[in-house]
Amino acid sequence: MTILEVKDLKQYFRINRKFTVRAVDGVTFEIKKGQTFGLVGESGSGKSTIGRSIIRLYDPTGGELIFNGQNISGKLTLEQNKLVRTKMQMIFQDPMACLNPRKKVLDIIAEGLEIHKLYESTAERDEKVYAILEKVGLCADHANRYPHQFSGGQRQRIGIARALIMEPDLIIADEAISALDVSIQAQVVNLMKKIQEETNTAFLFIAHDLSMVKYISDVIGVLHLGHIVEMGSKEEIFANPIHPYTQSLLTAIPSPNPRIERNKRAKSFDYDTSGIDYNVGEKRLVDGTHYVLATEAEYKKWVG
Repeated sequence: MTILEVKDLKQYFRINRKFTVRAVDGVTFEIKKGQTFGLVGESGSGKSTIGRSIIRLYDPTGGELIFNGQNISGKLTLEQNKLVRTKMQMIFQDPMACLNPRKKVLDIIAEGLEIHKLYESTAERDEKVYAILEKVGLCADHANRYPHQFSGGQRQRIGIARALIMEPDLIIADEAISALDVSIQAQVVNLMKKIQEETNTAFLFIAHDLSMVKYISDVIGVLHLGHIVEMGSKEEIFANPIHPYTQSLLTAIPSPNPRIERNKRAKSFDYDTSGIDYNVGEKRLVDGTHYVLATEAEYKKWVG
Protein backbone atom coordinates (compact mmCIF):
# COMPACT_ATOMS: atom_id res chain seq x y z
CA MET A 1 0.00 0.00 0.00
CA THR A 2 1.38 3.40 -1.03
CA ILE A 3 1.35 6.01 1.77
CA LEU A 4 2.81 8.93 -0.19
CA GLU A 5 3.05 9.73 -3.90
CA VAL A 6 5.13 12.70 -5.02
CA LYS A 7 4.49 13.56 -8.68
CA ASP A 8 6.64 16.12 -10.52
CA LEU A 9 7.12 18.26 -7.39
CA LYS A 10 8.48 21.75 -8.04
CA GLN A 11 9.50 24.25 -5.37
CA TYR A 12 10.78 27.61 -6.59
CA PHE A 13 11.80 30.61 -4.48
CA ARG A 14 11.66 34.01 -6.10
CA ILE A 15 14.59 36.13 -4.92
CA ASN A 16 13.87 39.24 -7.00
CA ARG A 17 12.26 40.17 -10.33
CA LYS A 18 15.10 38.69 -12.36
CA PHE A 19 16.15 35.69 -10.30
CA THR A 20 14.29 32.59 -9.06
CA VAL A 21 15.93 29.66 -7.27
CA ARG A 22 14.66 26.31 -8.56
CA ALA A 23 15.30 24.39 -5.33
CA VAL A 24 13.28 21.33 -6.41
CA ASP A 25 12.60 20.83 -10.10
CA GLY A 26 10.29 17.97 -11.06
CA VAL A 27 10.85 15.26 -8.42
CA THR A 28 8.79 12.04 -8.52
CA PHE A 29 8.84 9.11 -6.08
CA GLU A 30 6.57 7.09 -3.80
CA ILE A 31 6.80 5.59 -0.31
CA LYS A 32 4.96 2.41 0.68
CA LYS A 33 3.66 1.53 4.15
CA GLY A 34 6.44 0.41 6.51
CA GLN A 35 9.15 1.36 3.99
CA THR A 36 12.13 3.70 4.41
CA PHE A 37 12.93 5.94 1.44
CA GLY A 38 16.44 7.41 1.72
CA LEU A 39 16.97 10.78 0.04
CA VAL A 40 20.68 11.53 -0.41
CA GLY A 41 22.62 14.44 -1.82
CA GLU A 42 25.08 17.16 -0.98
CA SER A 43 24.21 20.34 0.95
CA GLY A 44 22.00 22.63 -1.12
CA SER A 45 20.66 19.89 -3.40
CA GLY A 46 17.05 20.39 -2.19
CA LYS A 47 16.62 17.48 0.26
CA SER A 48 15.20 19.44 3.20
CA THR A 49 13.06 21.55 0.84
CA ILE A 50 11.36 18.35 -0.41
CA GLY A 51 10.64 17.27 3.18
CA ARG A 52 9.24 20.67 4.09
CA SER A 53 7.09 20.82 0.95
CA ILE A 54 5.63 17.37 1.65
CA ILE A 55 4.66 18.30 5.22
CA ARG A 56 3.33 21.62 3.82
CA LEU A 57 5.65 23.99 5.64
CA TYR A 58 6.06 25.36 2.10
CA ASP A 59 3.33 25.66 -0.53
CA PRO A 60 4.52 23.63 -3.57
CA THR A 61 5.04 25.67 -6.76
CA GLY A 62 3.90 22.76 -8.93
CA GLY A 63 3.23 19.02 -8.99
CA GLU A 64 1.05 16.75 -6.86
CA LEU A 65 1.34 15.28 -3.36
CA ILE A 66 -0.97 12.33 -2.65
CA PHE A 67 -0.97 11.27 1.03
CA ASN A 68 -3.23 8.41 2.19
CA GLY A 69 -5.22 8.79 -1.04
CA GLN A 70 -5.82 12.54 -0.56
CA ASN A 71 -4.35 15.28 -2.75
CA ILE A 72 -2.61 17.64 -0.31
CA SER A 73 -0.75 19.83 -2.82
CA GLY A 74 -3.28 22.68 -3.10
CA LYS A 75 -5.13 24.72 -0.48
CA LEU A 76 -5.89 22.34 2.38
CA THR A 77 -9.41 21.78 3.68
CA LEU A 78 -9.86 21.48 7.47
CA GLU A 79 -10.05 17.69 7.12
CA GLN A 80 -6.89 17.51 4.99
CA ASN A 81 -5.07 19.87 7.34
CA LYS A 82 -5.87 17.58 10.28
CA LEU A 83 -4.72 14.52 8.29
CA VAL A 84 -1.35 16.14 7.51
CA ARG A 85 -0.86 17.50 11.05
CA THR A 86 -1.63 14.18 12.77
CA LYS A 87 -0.59 11.41 10.37
CA MET A 88 2.63 13.03 9.11
CA GLN A 89 5.37 14.08 11.53
CA MET A 90 8.88 15.51 11.23
CA ILE A 91 12.10 14.96 13.17
CA PHE A 92 14.31 18.02 12.72
CA GLN A 93 18.05 18.30 12.24
CA ASP A 94 19.06 20.32 15.30
CA PRO A 95 17.78 18.57 18.44
CA MET A 96 18.20 21.70 20.59
CA ALA A 97 16.75 24.35 18.27
CA CYS A 98 13.51 22.42 17.71
CA LEU A 99 12.69 21.95 21.44
CA ASN A 100 11.18 24.84 23.40
CA PRO A 101 13.73 25.58 26.19
CA ARG A 102 11.00 26.96 28.48
CA LYS A 103 8.81 23.86 28.40
CA LYS A 104 9.23 20.60 30.26
CA VAL A 105 9.72 17.44 28.21
CA LEU A 106 6.23 16.21 29.13
CA ASP A 107 4.61 19.34 27.64
CA ILE A 108 6.85 19.25 24.54
CA ILE A 109 5.93 15.64 23.73
CA ALA A 110 2.23 16.10 24.54
CA GLU A 111 1.85 19.26 22.42
CA GLY A 112 0.31 17.40 19.45
CA LEU A 113 -2.15 15.61 21.74
CA GLU A 114 -3.13 18.97 23.27
CA ILE A 115 -3.69 20.70 19.92
CA HIS A 116 -5.81 17.90 18.44
CA LYS A 117 -7.55 16.94 21.74
CA LEU A 118 -6.47 13.30 21.53
CA TYR A 119 -6.91 12.39 25.21
CA GLU A 120 -9.77 12.20 27.73
CA SER A 121 -7.97 13.22 30.94
CA THR A 122 -4.64 14.65 32.10
CA ALA A 123 -3.76 11.26 33.60
CA GLU A 124 -4.29 9.56 30.21
CA ARG A 125 -2.13 12.20 28.49
CA ASP A 126 0.68 11.69 31.02
CA GLU A 127 0.49 7.89 30.67
CA LYS A 128 0.84 8.20 26.88
CA VAL A 129 3.92 10.41 27.32
CA TYR A 130 5.54 8.03 29.83
CA ALA A 131 4.90 5.05 27.54
CA ILE A 132 6.45 6.78 24.53
CA LEU A 133 9.48 7.88 26.60
CA GLU A 134 10.07 4.22 27.57
CA LYS A 135 9.80 3.24 23.91
CA VAL A 136 12.59 5.65 22.86
CA GLY A 137 14.93 4.54 25.64
CA LEU A 138 14.26 7.28 28.22
CA CYS A 139 12.31 6.95 31.48
CA ALA A 140 9.26 8.57 33.09
CA ASP A 141 11.50 10.61 35.43
CA HIS A 142 12.82 12.54 32.40
CA ALA A 143 9.34 13.98 31.72
CA ASN A 144 9.71 16.77 34.29
CA ARG A 145 13.10 18.01 33.09
CA TYR A 146 13.96 20.74 30.58
CA PRO A 147 15.75 20.22 27.20
CA HIS A 148 19.05 21.79 28.37
CA GLN A 149 19.40 19.00 30.95
CA PHE A 150 19.85 16.36 28.23
CA SER A 151 22.65 15.35 25.87
CA GLY A 152 22.31 15.69 22.07
CA GLY A 153 21.35 12.04 21.60
CA GLN A 154 18.73 12.22 24.36
CA ARG A 155 17.26 15.41 22.86
CA GLN A 156 16.93 13.67 19.51
CA ARG A 157 15.09 10.82 21.25
CA ILE A 158 12.69 13.42 22.69
CA GLY A 159 12.17 14.69 19.12
CA ILE A 160 11.43 11.12 17.98
CA ALA A 161 9.01 10.63 20.90
CA ARG A 162 7.19 13.85 19.99
CA ALA A 163 6.70 12.52 16.44
CA LEU A 164 5.71 9.00 17.52
CA ILE A 165 3.06 9.97 20.08
CA MET A 166 0.78 11.07 17.21
CA GLU A 167 0.93 7.50 15.77
CA PRO A 168 1.79 8.82 12.28
CA ASP A 169 1.78 6.87 9.01
CA LEU A 170 4.83 8.79 7.76
CA ILE A 171 7.80 10.32 9.61
CA ILE A 172 10.12 12.71 7.76
CA ALA A 173 13.57 12.53 9.37
CA ASP A 174 15.40 15.62 8.11
CA GLU A 175 19.12 15.02 8.71
CA ALA A 176 18.00 13.70 12.10
CA ILE A 177 21.40 12.26 13.02
CA SER A 178 23.92 14.62 11.39
CA ALA A 179 24.37 16.76 14.54
CA LEU A 180 25.21 13.71 16.70
CA ASP A 181 28.40 11.75 17.49
CA VAL A 182 28.93 8.63 15.39
CA SER A 183 28.24 6.19 18.26
CA ILE A 184 25.03 8.08 19.15
CA GLN A 185 24.02 8.13 15.45
CA ALA A 186 24.06 4.32 15.46
CA GLN A 187 21.87 4.21 18.58
CA VAL A 188 19.31 6.62 17.12
CA VAL A 189 19.18 4.82 13.75
CA ASN A 190 18.77 1.43 15.47
CA LEU A 191 15.96 2.95 17.54
CA MET A 192 14.24 4.18 14.36
CA LYS A 193 14.53 0.72 12.77
CA LYS A 194 13.11 -0.94 15.89
CA ILE A 195 10.19 1.51 16.02
CA GLN A 196 9.47 0.87 12.34
CA GLU A 197 9.30 -2.90 12.92
CA GLU A 198 6.88 -2.39 15.83
CA THR A 199 4.61 0.27 14.31
CA ASN A 200 5.02 -0.27 10.53
CA THR A 201 5.53 3.50 10.09
CA ALA A 202 6.98 4.73 6.79
CA PHE A 203 10.09 6.94 6.90
CA LEU A 204 11.46 9.56 4.53
CA PHE A 205 15.09 9.55 5.69
CA ILE A 206 16.95 12.64 4.48
CA ALA A 207 20.74 12.50 4.85
CA HIS A 208 24.08 13.04 3.15
CA ASP A 209 25.84 10.08 4.85
CA LEU A 210 25.51 7.28 2.31
CA SER A 211 26.71 4.48 4.59
CA MET A 212 23.98 5.32 7.11
CA VAL A 213 21.38 5.57 4.32
CA LYS A 214 22.44 2.13 3.05
CA TYR A 215 21.94 0.70 6.54
CA ILE A 216 18.44 2.09 7.17
CA SER A 217 16.81 2.50 3.71
CA ASP A 218 14.88 0.12 1.45
CA VAL A 219 14.84 2.48 -1.54
CA ILE A 220 17.36 5.26 -2.27
CA GLY A 221 16.90 8.41 -4.34
CA VAL A 222 20.03 10.40 -5.23
CA LEU A 223 19.26 14.11 -5.45
CA HIS A 224 21.41 16.73 -7.19
CA LEU A 225 20.48 20.35 -7.95
CA GLY A 226 16.78 19.68 -7.35
CA HIS A 227 16.60 16.59 -9.62
CA ILE A 228 16.56 12.90 -8.66
CA VAL A 229 19.39 11.65 -10.88
CA GLU A 230 19.19 7.98 -9.83
CA MET A 231 16.75 5.85 -7.88
CA GLY A 232 16.47 2.19 -6.93
CA SER A 233 16.71 -0.32 -4.10
CA LYS A 234 19.84 0.03 -1.95
CA GLU A 235 21.27 -3.16 -3.50
CA GLU A 236 20.81 -1.80 -7.04
CA ILE A 237 22.34 1.61 -6.23
CA PHE A 238 25.38 0.30 -4.36
CA ALA A 239 26.10 -2.68 -6.66
CA ASN A 240 25.63 -0.82 -9.95
CA PRO A 241 25.76 3.01 -9.74
CA ILE A 242 25.16 4.41 -13.26
CA HIS A 243 25.12 8.19 -12.94
CA PRO A 244 28.55 9.92 -12.57
CA TYR A 245 27.25 11.90 -9.59
CA THR A 246 26.16 8.71 -7.77
CA GLN A 247 29.55 7.16 -8.54
CA SER A 248 31.33 10.22 -7.10
CA LEU A 249 29.24 9.97 -3.90
CA LEU A 250 29.93 6.25 -3.48
CA THR A 251 33.70 6.55 -4.02
CA ALA A 252 33.77 9.28 -1.34
CA ILE A 253 32.68 6.80 1.38
CA PRO A 254 35.79 6.09 3.50
CA SER A 255 36.91 2.47 3.83
CA PRO A 256 37.85 1.10 7.28
CA ASN A 257 40.77 -0.77 5.66
CA PRO A 258 43.76 1.64 5.46
CA ARG A 259 45.34 -0.24 2.52
CA ILE A 260 42.21 0.05 0.40
CA GLU A 261 41.76 3.68 1.47
CA ARG A 262 45.37 4.55 0.53
CA ASN A 263 45.05 3.18 -3.01
CA LYS A 264 41.49 4.41 -3.64
CA ARG A 265 40.84 6.97 -6.36
CA ALA A 266 37.78 9.03 -5.58
CA LYS A 267 35.80 10.16 -8.64
CA SER A 268 34.86 13.81 -8.88
CA PHE A 269 31.82 15.23 -10.66
CA ASP A 270 31.37 18.83 -11.72
CA TYR A 271 27.96 19.55 -13.27
CA ASP A 272 29.08 22.78 -14.96
CA THR A 273 31.89 21.11 -16.93
CA SER A 274 30.24 17.69 -17.38
CA GLY A 275 28.09 18.70 -20.37
CA ILE A 276 25.06 17.06 -18.69
CA ASP A 277 21.74 18.94 -18.64
CA TYR A 278 19.24 17.52 -16.14
CA ASN A 279 16.36 19.39 -17.81
CA VAL A 280 16.92 17.44 -21.07
CA GLY A 281 17.38 13.98 -19.51
CA GLU A 282 14.57 11.46 -19.10
CA LYS A 283 13.91 8.81 -16.47
CA ARG A 284 15.27 5.54 -17.92
CA LEU A 285 14.82 2.03 -16.52
CA VAL A 286 18.13 0.23 -15.94
CA ASP A 287 16.85 -2.96 -14.35
CA GLY A 288 14.17 -3.98 -11.83
CA THR A 289 13.31 -0.79 -9.92
CA HIS A 290 16.55 0.99 -10.87
CA TYR A 291 16.09 4.28 -12.79
CA VAL A 292 18.57 6.90 -13.96
CA LEU A 293 18.06 10.42 -15.35
CA ALA A 294 19.81 10.58 -18.73
CA THR A 295 19.48 11.32 -22.44
CA GLU A 296 19.73 8.33 -24.80
CA ALA A 297 23.35 9.17 -25.69
CA GLU A 298 24.35 9.59 -22.01
CA TYR A 299 22.67 6.33 -21.04
CA LYS A 300 24.48 4.36 -23.78
CA LYS A 301 27.78 5.93 -22.74
CA TRP A 302 27.34 5.16 -19.02
CA VAL A 303 25.96 1.64 -19.40
CA GLY A 304 28.00 0.73 -22.48
